[in-house]
Amino acid sequence: MNNVQTNVSGTGEIHARATVAMDSALFELHPNHVISQIRVNGNPVLYTRVGSAIKVPVNAGLNDGFVIAVDYAGVPPTAASTPFGGSGMTHDDSPSWGNRVTWSLSEPFSAYEWWPCKQSLTDKADSSQVWITVPDTCKAGSNGVLENTTDMGGGFSRYEWKHRHPIDYYLISVAVAKYIDYTVYANPAGAPAPIMIQNFIYDNPETLPYFQARINETVDFMELFYDLYGPYAFEDEKYGHCMAPLSGGMEHQTMTTQGFFEKGLTSHELGHQWWGNNVTCASWCDIWVNEGFASYSEYLMLENLYPAERAQHMLDVHDNVMQNPGGSVWVLDSLNEGRIFSGRLTYDKGASIVHTLRYLVNDDDLFFATLRSFQQTFADSVAKGIDIRDYFQQETGLNLNAFFEEWYFGEGYPTYSLRWNETGSSLLVELSHTVSMPGVTPTFTNPVDIRIVRPGLQDTLIRLDVNSNLQNYVIEGIADASLLSIDPQNWIVNKIGSVTFDQTLVNTEELSSEPLIVLFPNPSSGLLNVSSAEWASGNYRVYSMNGQLVSQGFYNGGIIDLQALQSGSYLIEIGTIRKLINIVK
Repeated sequence: MNNVQTNVSGTGEIHARATVAMDSALFELHPNHVISQIRVNGNPVLYTRVGSAIKVPVNAGLNDGFVIAVDYAGVPPTAASTPFGGSGMTHDDSPSWGNRVTWSLSEPFSAYEWWPCKQSLTDKADSSQVWITVPDTCKAGSNGVLENTTDMGGGFSRYEWKHRHPIDYYLISVAVAKYIDYTVYANPAGAPAPIMIQNFIYDNPETLPYFQARINETVDFMELFYDLYGPYAFEDEKYGHCMAPLSGGMEHQTMTTQGFFEKGLTSHELGHQWWGNNVTCASWCDIWVNEGFASYSEYLMLENLYPAERAQHMLDVHDNVMQNPGGSVWVLDSLNEGRIFSGRLTYDKGASIVHTLRYLVNDDDLFFATLRSFQQTFADSVAKGIDIRDYFQQETGLNLNAFFEEWYFGEGYPTYSLRWNETGSSLLVELSHTVSMPGVTPTFTNPVDIRIVRPGLQDTLIRLDVNSNLQNYVIEGIADASLLSIDPQNWIVNKIGSVTFDQTLVNTEELSSEPLIVLFPNPSSGLLNVSSAEWASGNYRVYSMNGQLVSQGFYNGGIIDLQALQSGSYLIEIGTIRKLINIVK
């Protein structure tokens, strides 16, 4: 290969073991490539070729190993569609820096355009080895560790890369250009050794100085994600970048191909090493496993390293989702590349529902511990969206079936409106919502926060459970509110209709003559008596004044024991009733 054309010639080897007795094996190679010979275990064989499908006799018994070697040469096609409008192998000049580059981009279906392979997401290779012979003026980047650079004579060198981890077909890569090698190291807490970040940057005297500070930020991002997501799966080898003139990046395992360096793009592609590479979507229908979490990695980077930018970022993400009324995160047509890589649905709505899932868990320690545990459980493997649902249910005890039906498989978003009134020491709230796709998702049952502003007092954040499109709540012990707002921290993709003070709103509990709950003493040391026999037992939840769930459980015998809580004001929820309580130690 070289950096001025896409011609490929060489040998592709598939090393395999039969899990059942098999007489033949099937793989793909684009018809543009001429096959001169195929060997099985070193012996030439006759084979069948129909279009891109190649059938080779292997005659392997159970657990027999075999090697298929394919000698081929050709020019990869240029008309195939990929997310960046190129093909499996592309050559172009950088419009900014003038450097010539040949690089691969195989996602989702283009690996067979440049090497013989099995394009199956659920059957990862246990390792890969890529040897690329290029002119001495160039370097060639790929996955894993550069084990050797061999002088081939005649002005050519061979770059010998070896990756010793499971890898999906579309993540194997090459990039060839006149590069310089710029390497830095990350030192995440708990890592057994520094992690090499090897960057192949255009051999242009202005390129590295222009991007160097932004490349160096990869160190901070690696250390952050190591903490949030768990160990970097490929830390015994490297992470890195190969520059190529594309408008974004492609998360090739251990060595992203990237057009430029900007913190959002760099953190997104690094996030893929966990979400997409260590754990890969089991089908293109579930690309959310890759892109939703990688996109949310951008937000986490801002939250932790650029906190002043995080709020506007999520506002922009939500606004983009709501540019159109419909569309699900789950991909119905898994052969439609434009839909698979929809910026609005796969990336932005995908990131949004990760954000909402974090809100539902309502405990960051538990949320990130679950992500880390998921990475370990599904390491070197694949996952569907429902695997994430089931795993979070297992680890958190939440029932997430409705959430996934409405936000992952469903379509649209809610528009919330609120009416409120005060009577005595009670705040009456009516929360309603309409939806953008009523024929698909008529109701969103995720909880919603409201903020209550009271002059001279601390603002109160209350989480309201939602079961229908119109629901009433009574919050006792909070009076003299001056302002209410919905979802003030922007956890949910939604629009706001109206928020109105309405003196005609009445307490439906009182009208129905059902007994109200009275808790005493209040203030107390944490032992609360329940006034009515009808409420002598039941479930309760207690929230801090900023909306954090601090206690929950089942009480019996008319006594709720909150003595473990520290002194302060709390909101206790029993049924649809919220009451302000004060604990004094």
